[in-house]
Amino acid sequence: MSANAVNLTAEPQFWWAGMHNSQLQILVYGQGIRDQKVTLTNANNIKLVSVEQTDSQNHLFINLDLAQASPQTIKLNFTQANGQTSQIDYQIKPRDTGSSDRQGFSNKDVIYLITPDRFVNGDTSNDNHPDMLETVDRANDGGRHGGDIMGIRKALPYLQDLGVTQLWINPLLENNQQHYSYHGYSTTNFYKIDPRFGSNEEYKALVDEAKNYGIGIIKDVIVNHFGSGHQWMADFPSSTWVNGQQAWQQNPKDILFTTHRRTTVQDPYTSNIDTKEFAQGWFTDTMPDMNQVDPLMATYLIQNSIWWIEYAGLSGIREDTYSYANKTFLTHWSKAIMDEYPNFNIVGEEWTSNPITVSYWQAGKQNNDGYVSYTPSMMDFPLYETLISSLTEKEKMGSGLINLYEMLANDVVYADPTQLVLFEGNHDTNRLYSLLNEDLALYKMAMAYVLTSNRIPQIFYGTEVLMTSPTKDRNDGAVRADFPGGWPNDQVNVFNQQGVTKRQKQALAFTKSLLNFRKTSTAITEGALTHYVPKDGVYVQFRQSDNQQLMVIYNKNDQPKELDLNRFKQSLANGTNINTKAVDVITSAEYQLKDTLNLKQKGVLILNISQ
Repeated sequence: MSANAVNLTAEPQFWWAGMHNSQLQILVYGQGIRDQKVTLTNANNIKLVSVEQTDSQNHLFINLDLAQASPQTIKLNFTQANGQTSQIDYQIKPRDTGSSDRQGFSNKDVIYLITPDRFVNGDTSNDNHPDMLETVDRANDGGRHGGDIMGIRKALPYLQDLGVTQLWINPLLENNQQHYSYHGYSTTNFYKIDPRFGSNEEYKALVDEAKNYGIGIIKDVIVNHFGSGHQWMADFPSSTWVNGQQAWQQNPKDILFTTHRRTTVQDPYTSNIDTKEFAQGWFTDTMPDMNQVDPLMATYLIQNSIWWIEYAGLSGIREDTYSYANKTFLTHWSKAIMDEYPNFNIVGEEWTSNPITVSYWQAGKQNNDGYVSYTPSMMDFPLYETLISSLTEKEKMGSGLINLYEMLANDVVYADPTQLVLFEGNHDTNRLYSLLNEDLALYKMAMAYVLTSNRIPQIFYGTEVLMTSPTKDRNDGAVRADFPGGWPNDQVNVFNQQGVTKRQKQALAFTKSLLNFRKTSTAITEGALTHYVPKDGVYVQFRQSDNQQLMVIYNKNDQPKELDLNRFKQSLANGTNINTKAVDVITSAEYQLKDTLNLKQKGVLILNISQ
């Protein structure tokens, strides 16, 4: 894109021919541009449908029809009343072959979540940037530490060897806030990678390079809020761009903050005021709430998501604070993406322990109020929270493993529970090993449950080497601590095993073995699940495909336990006598399954049963 005479910017910066949706809306910014006449030249089979004005003197929305367009560069001409003209050279690019057929993440994958500022610092020259307000301060757990895209690229061999196949990376877009900018959730430019992480070109290079390692990239997207440092806050594109905009303009202290009462948008008995106070409230004073009811804002956000998928070659989106955005918009947003990429995948964050609340947002759910979603996946917070509590509680009639069993039985409320993403932790939760009282046996049980579940599994960076955190309340800086070995001169270095403890090595070996086993395990990636009511501190699950059967035994007993196998005849021998061989997936030890099985120690046993 190029411009002259008047400094003009356009978003998106370019687009593609041959998209499913042939309509394109370009937001153009320039001083006094509102009343200028817009024409097209050098445009072959491209129609100027309309130009939309708002009360902003400095913004125009240009609607184009690209239904018959071929790749080309057109000129957008802007003529002032005195005859002076400005131009933007706008490129319509060719699409990559097969772009619309791209495969999104699925049950065959394992997602690895990275907080990029805290993972690996691959390029120290971009730690600070003259245009960015916050500078690096590794001593501050709430400050920037210097991790970047190059660091992730350098870690790709490690990640491939570990066995992960998808990377969900916390937001990489520009976050030019004065403080606490490292996490990325206060976007100040929706079309630009933060220069302290790298550039748009480096991000695309990461995606391309990761594909060579068999790894896809999932983008963290926020359609609910943005950063108060965005130029919009000084010059809004419309009078309804942000919820509470007029009140804030009159007095910046007059902010309606969200109540976080997310059930109000699906509650059949809710009041209008409760719904409004949740959906239209700001997250914080540094995170203004975008108004997706404004059709111009809605189109901007939808096009931005599609632009990044097409530009970078993404295999998925993780959508932050899912239910906080306008729910009608979420229908349009998810449908537009899935129409463009039918095999794509989107996972939404709805942080609640109630599976009914989560199920409302998943594609295919028949909701009583008629609400329709096109988002295939949601984060399974209910099962995650129950997993942690069930492993740490004492085994009683109503606590312990029985709650994990019963939460899984709640799958009846989901349109497709196998499309949910189950995780052992993320950037907002305290570290798994700490929550499990630094008990390695419980850690292995939790990891096995996530990685052998009938879900899409996700693990958090550093869990594989037992990274720790406090366990009470929120501890973001500690939870998102630096990955050991990601910075020069780190005393502990996971990449070369320097300073790694025996326990860390055991955890890493266990996780690596299971991650790589599941790559070829049809029982895990596509098999049916049967589970048995936990008894005496033992919970047994079976995963079964046409050519493989797994028996997963979760044992919380500190003393040896004899497990009566006759109870599992339905799964082991189709009701006949049991006499089956099995191999431990982790240790390769062989077992002969007869009437009983001696469980010698607390932990998990994953048996690959001979067919």
